[in-house]
Amino acid sequence: MPVAVVTDSTAYLPPELVHAHRLTVVPLTVVLNGAEGLEGVEVHPTDATRALSGRRVSASTSRPAPEQFAQTYRKLLDAGAEGVLSVHLSAELSGTVEAARLAADELGGRVAVVDSRSTGLGLGFPVLAAAEAAAGGADLAGVRQAALDAVARTTIYFYVDTLEFLRKGGRINAAEALLGTALSVKPIMHMPDGAIVLKDKVRTASRGVARLIDLAVDAAGNAEVDLGVHHLAAPQRAEALRAALIERLGDQVRETYLSEAGAVVAAHAGPGLACVVVHRRPAGSGDPGQT
Repeated sequence: MPVAVVTDSTAYLPPELVHAHRLTVVPLTVVLNGAEGLEGVEVHPTDATRALSGRRVSASTSRPAPEQFAQTYRKLLDAGAEGVLSVHLSAELSGTVEAARLAADELGGRVAVVDSRSTGLGLGFPVLAAAEAAAGGADLAGVRQAALDAVARTTIYFYVDTLEFLRKGGRINAAEALLGTALSVKPIMHMPDGAIVLKDKVRTASRGVARLIDLAVDAAGNAEVDLGVHHLAAPQRAEALRAALIERLGDQVRETYLSEAGAVVAAHAGPGLACVVVHRRPAGSGDPGQT
């Protein structure tokens, strides 16, 4: 592959897609109640769920170091890649994009970095689009543009049982947290410009799932779509969400992916998370699940 594609551990792509598309995944670091580990390598969703269910919870995350990215890029270039595209979670949520850009600056234009303005499969779908373009022989500029186009066609909505974890992690402000906790309101969030913003409020979890479905259907419009569904310690909620989306969207749906969110998102969203990602395909596009 003339252009190698790099992402980070918050894309939450199925392992078979990572392998099939020859992706390189750089993990973020998670610290749960004082125990530090690399996401997806040393810390897994079950570890996060266990840690976050205790009375006293301390959770934080940190970006990979620029040198970690630089070593990854050099390894890929030394192995024969003509260029590297590095696609990462929103710069509004993490310093990962900044670290990647610092590393890219050392390599004389052979590495380009894209901010997905999202996370989870909101990041994963642009990564897959970039990998498809690279496999098709596109140069670095073309692969970068494929990722940017996919970013523009991807929408993420998610429901959380409480905004407390997002507030503690500094991902939303105290005023929004107050809105979400008043009268047991259940918040629905989105990321229109890469930052987490309150989209709507509902009274119960079941209404939260129903609202996610309506928002996802609106986001799909008339396009063929790929869907991503994430959850944290809520598999039944996630499966119900996926089934309802498939029923509502019918023949518009091409691929669906369901997975538990990793420890980085878990640390900031908390148990009960339900998330839907809608990726609108361009006309005549291929299957992102295929090589």
